Amino acid sequence: MPDLTADYLAMRREVGAVWLPRDFVRVTGPEAESFLQGQLSQDLAGMEPGTARLSFLLQPQGKVDALVRVTWMSDDELVLDVDSGWGEAVVARLERFKLRTKADIERVEWRCLALRGPRAHEMAEGHPRLVNDWPGLPGVDQVGPERVVRVPAGVRVCDIQAYEAVRIEAGVPVMGRELDEKTIPAETGIVERTVSFTKGCFTGQELVARIDSRGGNVPRHLRGLVVLENVLPPVGARVVVDGKEVGGLTSVAESLDRRAPVALAYVGRTVEPPTDATVSWEGGSATGRIEKLSLVS
Repeated sequence: MPDLTADYLAMRREVGAVWLPRDFVRVTGPEAESFLQGQLSQDLAGMEPGTARLSFLLQPQGKVDALVRVTWMSDDELVLDVDSGWGEAVVARLERFKLRTKADIERVEWRCLALRGPRAHEMAEGHPRLVNDWPGLPGVDQVGPERVVRVPAGVRVCDIQAYEAVRIEAGVPVMGRELDEKTIPAETGIVERTVSFTKGCFTGQELVARIDSRGGNVPRHLRGLVVLENVLPPVGARVVVDGKEVGGLTSVAESLDRRAPVALAYVGRTVEPPTDATVSWEGGSATGRIEKLSLVS
């Protein structure tokens, strides 16, 4: 059985490593960069080999197809990675818009070792080492073929459940939980890290730019939530404020830092954190408090 307490403390106090399920897609060819520049919400200009940027891959209507990370390998080779299970969707989405572009798109069998903790940067090895700092938690992801990605000496390998706890505390959304084809980027709280409003046109730009020009006014926002009782609600539990249902939980985990369960939830825009709430599900309920997206400083 995993020692989740030790795993959690390693990531909070020192450094912990987690084998993170990710799908990788390689785009190569003389027009690879220009093609992706027109498809991704992030600006790829000025990237150096072995560096990465977070980006949305959007529908023409501006909703989310995928949240991806793009790594610059060379002028004619870029690698996208996405949460496990979404690689084929990324390939299909890119192929649909490629038309007569001189670029090849293929899945590649790479691995991702996520290092999280105060010592993550000093302990990371190999190349590329992708900086992936979260609010309140430094991080580096080591990516590449299986033969080259190794756990650095002296670093504890942690269970994915402990990783989930620190992810939720940091307010980091993932595909299939906080993000799907119905999500509007401005709801997620990460637009400033994923969208460039100064680059040229990209697919889905119109909705993103229009919402930004109106002050980011969307029907709901991703928030953090702390459960104030010793009970772990299920994903999908309802969030109720003043007797009115205002949202639902998307991810839930135990937090040693808060000494309580923590969750992510989409909550109606009229609810301003911090706000007391009730979390309700079939057969149970608990008191809670809606907070800002990141539950750590």
